[in-house]
Amino acid sequence: MTGHIKILNDPVELVPLLITFNNAEYKKIYDLLNKAWMTEDDLADYAARSTVTECLAILKKGNLIEEQWRMPKPGEKPTKEYRATYSKFRASFQCSMGDLGDLLHIAISNDESLRAIVDAVQQEIMTGTTSIGDISRKYGVSQIFIRGLAKRIPGLDVRGQGMVLLDRT
Repeated sequence: MTGHIKILNDPVELVPLLITFNNAEYKKIYDLLNKAWMTEDDLADYAARSTVTECLAILKKGNLIEEQWRMPKPGEKPTKEYRATYSKFRASFQCSMGDLGDLLHIAISNDESLRAIVDAVQQEIMTGTTSIGDISRKYGVSQIFIRGLAKRIPGLDVRGQGMVLLDRT
């Protein structure tokens, strides 16, 4: 187990943590990674491969895991292995209760209206509107809400004050 402390200075960083610990299979994967280095194949013994892939994407986005190449046996290809980076948690931020409520909703909700906003935001980015401020004004939500969506959705990310679509390959 690592001895690093995850220090959150931005409330948006809560989203990947809440997603991970609100899903029993994701939590099991995180617990396994907290004990040892494991490959996707190793983790697939404990959960469905699609679940492992989704979980690793969320953990990577939250900077909650580290990765390295596992030395292969002669004649085999090298594979990536993962381990949880943090074993402790500390929060040092302040936000409004409204923003906190939005982030909690984003992290744990399966609400279809959330899916509609995600689709609309992705469409905005594809048409060239990447500014978080412009997108938040257009849809009447806070900038923290938009940044929280980017932490939840594997195909979105924040770069400075803008949003980008990530290559999913």
